[in-house]
Amino acid sequence: MSSVTEGDCGREEQIEHCTAPQKSKLPAEVWVLITANAVIALGYGVVAPVLPQYARNFGVSISAATFVITAFALMRLCAAPASGIFVQKLGERRVYLTGLLIVAVSTGACAFAQTYWQLLVFRSLGGFGSAMFTVSSLGLMIRISPENARGRVAGMFSSAFLVGSVGGPVLGALTAGLGLSAPFAIYGVALLVAAAVVWVSLRHSPLAAPAERDGPTVTVRTVVRNRAYLAAMFSNFATGWSVFGLRVALVPLFVTEVLDRGPRMAGLALAVFAVGNVAAVIPSGHLSDRVGRRVPLITGLAVSGVATLLVGLTSSLTLFMAAAFVAGAAAGVFTSPQQAAVADIVGSKARAGTAVAAYQMMSDVGSIIGSLAVGQIAQYVSFGSAFVISGVILLVAALAWVFAPETRGMAAQEHTPARPLGPEAGGELP
Repeated sequence: MSSVTEGDCGREEQIEHCTAPQKSKLPAEVWVLITANAVIALGYGVVAPVLPQYARNFGVSISAATFVITAFALMRLCAAPASGIFVQKLGERRVYLTGLLIVAVSTGACAFAQTYWQLLVFRSLGGFGSAMFTVSSLGLMIRISPENARGRVAGMFSSAFLVGSVGGPVLGALTAGLGLSAPFAIYGVALLVAAAVVWVSLRHSPLAAPAERDGPTVTVRTVVRNRAYLAAMFSNFATGWSVFGLRVALVPLFVTEVLDRGPRMAGLALAVFAVGNVAAVIPSGHLSDRVGRRVPLITGLAVSGVATLLVGLTSSLTLFMAAAFVAGAAAGVFTSPQQAAVADIVGSKARAGTAVAAYQMMSDVGSIIGSLAVGQIAQYVSFGSAFVISGVILLVAALAWVFAPETRGMAAQEHTPARPLGPEAGGELP
């Protein structure tokens, strides 16, 4: 009987054991950022429901009140390229903390705004800070995640945000008796505490330290040559359009105007989607670390596309809720592998601020365009058409991943210099 030497993965019966990624212990830095992510989302969930009503207290129109929300999103989008450059030059940790402090101070200032224009300026500044810590937090996630656990970490990051955003409105209801300005002050203080904890925890961390200045740099021009990065860009656009734009802008209206149900049922529909999302996002991250990113990405995008189509074609509340749960779970299936794929492409050792920012921007672009487009389609064509078009966009994103290469293990190959094999190498690394 032949024996297999230590580390030899040649025998067929040992291939799975040798090639499957081992479940490694996650660094403490990962848990710090996950906790901060949950606090940020929790606070946003507290502030978001009261913001339009708070703006209306200044005697402005409904459109002016809702523009405060739009201004935050637009500033996030406009600030993303600059945030990527800041990350490239200064490193993720500094930009993350600076962005967090900007949001903390500007949000706290909203509680003391005396005019509508002051509120608008403070929220716009918050959008700039939000772009800074959103881009840098994804970059930090990429930098501190073990290569064989990127999907798992991405899933935990996403679930922390989801749990916080679901729990935020509940906490907001408990603080409602304190007045409309109270949530802003509470959120501002919570962000200051989160920033202090992150600073203390990461200031001496070698994992969170910026990449060496003479190390590799991954720019947008470099990564757009990679079909997987282009597929990730488009699938993130589809995520913004359908998961954020369509769900937030049209699902509540669909429930009340087409299914003829009350606002409480509309809120339940959003909760059902979120529950499905939370249930799938961590397991899919684990799965992508074992089987690769493409399989869960293609499956999740395709199922999400079909479920979104069905949501718009149903007139039954029961079927609508079932389709909403499936769509939420399917979104959870592709969210973690999508972020992990970007991490695979840019690697953990390179300066990749602009590449990460460009990817992050696509979700904001999809959210803004999607929320506007589905409203116009619903008004001038039909609600069903808006859901059908959104489902088709998700299916096209799934098709893009069919033709994209697998990314798991890609960064190690791309950022490891080739060893010179002979005198023709001339002593230089390619």
